[in-house]
Amino acid sequence: REKQSIMKKLNVVINTFFSEVGTDLLKICLSFDSNSDSFRKNLVVKKDWSDRDFLMTKQTLKSCGSIDSKRRDLGEVRAFLMSKRQFLLTLLENPHLVEHESFTNLLLSILHLTDELENRKNLVNLPESDFKHLSDDIKRVYNLVILEWLDYMRYLKKDYPYLFSLALRLNPFDENALVAV
Repeated sequence: REKQSIMKKLNVVINTFFSEVGTDLLKICLSFDSNSDSFRKNLVVKKDWSDRDFLMTKQTLKSCGSIDSKRRDLGEVRAFLMSKRQFLLTLLENPHLVEHESFTNLLLSILHLTDELENRKNLVNLPESDFKHLSDDIKRVYNLVILEWLDYMRYLKKDYPYLFSLALRLNPFDENALVAV
């Protein structure tokens, strides 16, 4: 019972994460992915998805995308992540995060990417090795945030249908998504 209570509280934290950072972060990662068309249709969650659909989707997405850090202005990404840094650090202060290792790993990966971008003054004229390193960091975040997002969508479907309805209409993988009902 106590574990269920902790998980419920963590899911509130995760909901807040996706409202404040996660959905926009997915869109950012998608913009670096030169191969998103090959799998994004699999991530257009439908209102009738079962637990099995969510699980099967997670299993087919072992490693997503072909990330190229040159595809987008890294300065914009740095500004976005820097504007969310304090929020992310506050989430990490939650003592219950120990119970959710994958979410903690996601937060740490995002903060690492933030640090990598912040500590490079010029994000345009980087050596090729730095672009490759940043591509790897973005890919790590991308893979982790997609898996967390699928769990989050499954949780909303089961426990909060009204939040699930909005999340479906804001799905960053659905090119036809409209917030209007």
